[in-house]
Amino acid sequence: MHDEELDAARPVELTDLLWSCDPGTGARLPVRLDDVLATLTATGQRRAARVAEGLPTRGGYLDEAAVDALLLRVHAELQRLEEELQLPRRLAETLQAWSRPLLAACPEVPVRVVDVGCGLGYALRWLAAHQVLGPQVELVGVDLNTTLVDRASALAEAEGLDCRFEAGDAFTPGFAVQDPARTMVVSSGLVHHLSPAELVSFFAAQQALEVDAFAHFDIEPSRWATVGAWVFHRARMRERVSRHDGVLSARRAHPARVLRVAARTGAPDYTTDCPDPPRWRPPLTQVLRPVTGSRLP
Repeated sequence: MHDEELDAARPVELTDLLWSCDPGTGARLPVRLDDVLATLTATGQRRAARVAEGLPTRGGYLDEAAVDALLLRVHAELQRLEEELQLPRRLAETLQAWSRPLLAACPEVPVRVVDVGCGLGYALRWLAAHQVLGPQVELVGVDLNTTLVDRASALAEAEGLDCRFEAGDAFTPGFAVQDPARTMVVSSGLVHHLSPAELVSFFAAQQALEVDAFAHFDIEPSRWATVGAWVFHRARMRERVSRHDGVLSARRAHPARVLRVAARTGAPDYTTDCPDPPRWRPPLTQVLRPVTGSRLP
């Protein structure tokens, strides 16, 4: 089976289908319910199709206000998962190890952390609240979804945090990843949304922009991860979309070896790695593991 056929056969998450934008302008595009159902039917996802059929529509298109409200609730539940897995603490440990040599080498040039696909920005808001990287490191969250960015900005303002959030494509030259700052790019739960064919381009974009380092956390797929995701989401998540997508995330996640090959192919100038999972059941806080790349001395 060719890569294109494998990509087409992969199950899709509902949140990937409910919101769309023009890749060139970033303008939001209307989403036809029939198109969502056709995609789910083509991949054999009958249960997901039943969930989608219950969503409010206007003239055959998904009601945008209802979708926005749903996505805000789903992302609030995703924050609960990041809290349980202690993702911000692990992210802080990685960023601290990279930021120290960057600041020491050239203290007059700012250092920036860019969280790609930041959602509600929980990880960045945690870093800002705990001030683990110091005032010399700028924290920027970027997401294509303006509704999520607006809520992240409102939360940061209400919490009095020194971080900012922007809507757009982080890898557009001159946007968030730009000179003169030295940049560390991070994400959580993002790379499994990319097909194997898209992974190489994802890492190549970071090399093209000469970021200093990247760390993208995601699930290591396994039977334990799938079972654990089912138990956790059934116990803790109220939204049907959250329960569906949470389990599917564990099934769609890329193995460490796939991420290593994609990172080394797309970003050959970087020292890249993605740790293999423990032989037996991993600790809960290590369910998410990063694929990393660095061109630091």
